[in-house]
Amino acid sequence: MPRSNRIIPIQPIQDVLETLNPFKARKQRLMNYNPVTGPLTRKPSVCEKITIFNYSNTYFEEVTLAGNQVDEIFKHIDSKNTVWINVDGINKETVHRICIELGIHILLEDDIMSVGQRAKMDEIGDHLFCLLPMMYFNAENCTVDQEQVSIVLGKNFVISFQEEVEKDVFNHVREKLRINNSRMRSVGADYLCYSLIDTIVDSYYLIIEKLGERIELMEDAVQHQANTRAQARINFLRKELLLFKRAIAPVRELVNGFLKSDSDLLEERTTKYFKDVYDHIIQANDLAENYRDMILNVQDLYHTQINLKMNEIMKVLAVVTTIMAPLTFIAGIYGMNFDNMPELHTRNGYYYTMGFMLVMLIGMILLFKKKRWF
Repeated sequence: MPRSNRIIPIQPIQDVLETLNPFKARKQRLMNYNPVTGPLTRKPSVCEKITIFNYSNTYFEEVTLAGNQVDEIFKHIDSKNTVWINVDGINKETVHRICIELGIHILLEDDIMSVGQRAKMDEIGDHLFCLLPMMYFNAENCTVDQEQVSIVLGKNFVISFQEEVEKDVFNHVREKLRINNSRMRSVGADYLCYSLIDTIVDSYYLIIEKLGERIELMEDAVQHQANTRAQARINFLRKELLLFKRAIAPVRELVNGFLKSDSDLLEERTTKYFKDVYDHIIQANDLAENYRDMILNVQDLYHTQINLKMNEIMKVLAVVTTIMAPLTFIAGIYGMNFDNMPELHTRNGYYYTMGFMLVMLIGMILLFKKKRWF
């Protein structure tokens, strides 16, 4: 997805700086996963929702269940249709019940329950498993929020586990499933798995675009108002971009794992679609790297502006010092209390001295102006 050439309107500088307020940012550690304590640190979801899509080319059923109705899930799984089970909100009891019933390995269950893992893809038994971040851009404080999504591909079914109940990026997939005779309903579960991963990867471009706009606005703002708050906001944007890049970088390995897999769950015709996702994630990584270089350039621009401002101040001080030095010298000589000094008792000596000092002052200012020193 190439960077657009459209012109971004420049907001008033104060509005730009207030938009990029680092003091509203969330507190997030750059390295926040411990594989030993990960499954133990997840808090139970307050609200849990389970959505089931049971479909084929001629059949469609959509069912929404509460978290305590997990036993109803298995009534909709059969060998004739493709089933997508989407679990919003992760509770250990629900995850364990689903994994036991469908024969999902305990290691995959631990990965689903973990917190803050890097993107990965595993093939254990009769299931393919992938874990990757789903990203959102918080326009209120310009942060990149993310949640961990786990996807399990089995024979004729796909199970997705999401941390957030209220939001995701899968509405496009749901709309396609609701359309009669759509391509989505005429293919198998492997294509559905591809569609979910592709939708998540495509959403990364929206984050990149939003971050790019903020960086460009920050670049314009720094040129006009370089101060300590601008430096704080540059560091804030740099950290958000670093968090984003660190989250999406392993997704390339994840997609490559599907390309190299020999699992019977993946049909040969689906491979070309995963190649397309692979190209997209490589391009997203390249764009994130480009914006990383751009924010570093903005940081260099800030230091340049500070140095220019400092040079202007030093130049003014140097000119003032140079002008005042001979005047101070003259005043110092005639300020000495010696009786035998020439012209010390001259009647109009004060006026002559002040006049000479004024002429010298004007002459030095004109000389500096002519040399364009200020």
